[in-house]
Amino acid sequence: MFSLATLPVEMVYRILDQLSNFDLFCSMQNVCHRLNQILDTYYRYQTLNTLDVGYNGIPHKGSQHFADALRVNTTLTTLNLHYSNIGKEGAQHLADALRVNTTLTTLNLESNNVGAEGAQHLADALRVNRTLTTLNLERNNVGAEGAQHLADALRVNRTLTALNLLGNNIGKEGAHHLAHALRVNTTLTALNLLGNNIPKEGAQHLADALLVNTTLTALDLVGNYIGDEGAQHFADALLVNTTLTTLNIGFCNVGGEGAQYLADALQVNTVCKVIY
Repeated sequence: MFSLATLPVEMVYRILDQLSNFDLFCSMQNVCHRLNQILDTYYRYQTLNTLDVGYNGIPHKGSQHFADALRVNTTLTTLNLHYSNIGKEGAQHLADALRVNTTLTTLNLESNNVGAEGAQHLADALRVNRTLTTLNLERNNVGAEGAQHLADALRVNRTLTALNLLGNNIGKEGAHHLAHALRVNTTLTALNLLGNNIPKEGAQHLADALLVNTTLTALDLVGNYIGDEGAQHFADALLVNTTLTTLNIGFCNVGGEGAQYLADALQVNTVCKVIY
C-alpha cells in the first residue's frame, strides 16, 4: 500500500497538480518531511509568488493556516486577504508570521475589521520585519489608537514604503501621531489617509512634518475637510518641502482662499502636483 512516505515523486506531482494555489500554500506544508522536500521541488510551489484569496470570508482560524505557511514559505511576495473577516485574532496570527518571514513584500488586509488591537499586533511585527514594503489596512476601524501603534512602528521600521489607512477614522489625534512619525521616518513614500475625519488641526500636524520629512512623495487626504486654513498650512510646507510630488486634497472643503495659498506656493515649488 502506498503512502506519502513511499509514493513515487511523479505521482505526488500529479496529485499536487489537482490542488488550488490556496490548498497548495496552506495545506500541504509540514504534512511530513518527505512531502516538504517534494514541495520544494514542485514547479508551481517554487513559482507561487502571489496569492489572492479575497472575498472568501476566512475566519481567524483560517488566517492561522496562512500564518503557519508564511513562517516557512520562501517564495510568496504578495498576499491579498481583502474582505476576509480575519478580525484582530487573524491579524495577530499574520503578525506573528511576519516576525520571521523574509520574502513577503505586499500584504493587503483591506476591510478585515482588525481594529486597534489588530493594528497593534501588525505594528509590533513591523518593528522587526525587514521585507514588507506595502501594507493596506483600508477600512479596518483602527481609529486613533491603531494609528498611534502604527506611527510608533514607523519610527523604527526601515522597509515599509506604502501605507494605506483609507477610511479608518483616525481623526486629529491619529494624524498627530503619524505626523510625529513622519518627522523621523526615512523610507515611507506613500501615505493614504483618505476619508479619516482629519480636521484643519490634523492637517497642520501633517504639514509641519513635511517641513522636515525628505522621503514622502505622495499624500492622499481626500475627503478630510481641512478647509482653507488646512490648505494654508500645506501651502507653507510646500515652500520648503521639495520631495512631495503629489498632494491630493480633493473634497476637503478648500475654497478660493485656500486655492490661492496653494497657487502661490506652487509658483515657488515646481515639483509637487496638488489636486483639489
